[in-house]
This record gives sequence, structure tokens and C-alpha cells, in this order.
Amino acid sequence: MKKITLMVAVTLSAAVALSASPMVWAAQDTGKADAAKADNTKKNKEENKGATADQQKENKSDREITRQIRRTVVKDKSLSITAHNVKIITKDGHVTLKGPVKSEDEKKTVEKAAVGVVGKAKVTNELEVAPPKEKKEKKDKKETTDQKEQKEQK
Repeated sequence: MKKITLMVAVTLSAAVALSASPMVWAAQDTGKADAAKADNTKKNKEENKGATADQQKENKSDREITRQIRRTVVKDKSLSITAHNVKIITKDGHVTLKGPVKSEDEKKTVEKAAVGVVGKAKVTNELEVAPPKEKKEKKDKKETTDQKEQKEQK
């Protein structure tokens, strides 16, 4: 009886493994081209040449400046979540803004918040306008087209 149960279990396991759709296998296959595209080590090293968040002093005045700027940025509901999450680094009263924002307007708004707290001379704006992401509808449409093509190949 144990042999029969074991054989049934092995047979079912094999059937499940072999019946996995090609989409599952394709999704797991990552080519070297994709890996190269996702590697941003060089960019990270370039970014870390300037001020970084771990260099911010723990003195009360720098923390207070950062807090005031962050509060102003987060209160502005016209800004995207991306803009709300920019890096605000204060070191000896000098503020460095880093990270992506969605538009030039957001970049100017975040800089204006910092200038309002410490003055224009003490703000370094290293914010970058991020390229727009592909909308979900376009991705879904592309995935549907790719699925159709794979079915036709079978």
C-alpha cells in the first residue's frame, strides 16, 4: 500500500512540474541583457562622491533644518510621493537635495522649501527629473500581445 501511495505522489509531482506553463519558465529566465540594464552600481558610486545622508551631523541645528524642510515638502500635497521622499542632507547648516522627482516644477518646489529655511546660498540642488515610467495600461497591452505571440508559436 505504501508503494502505491508513493508512486501516486511521485506521478502527481512529475505531472505538476511538467505542466507548468512556458510563461513561468520564461519569467524565470533572466538574460544577461536584463541584468546589465538593472545594474546601477556605477551611478551609485557617482552619487556617493558628494554629500550622503550618513554624513549628516547629529547636532540639533542640522536636524531641525532637515525637519523643517521635510515638513514643508510633505505638507505640499501637489508633490508626488517620489518628491516627498527626496534626500535632504544637512551638514553644518548647508543643505544638499538629492534624488529623483517627476518634473521640473517639483524640483523647483522642493528647492524653494529648502531656500525658505536656510537661504539660497546654503542650498545645493542635485535633484534629477526621472524619466516617466511606462503606464500600466501599456504594460498590460504589451504582456497580452506577448502571450498571444507565444501561443501562436506553439
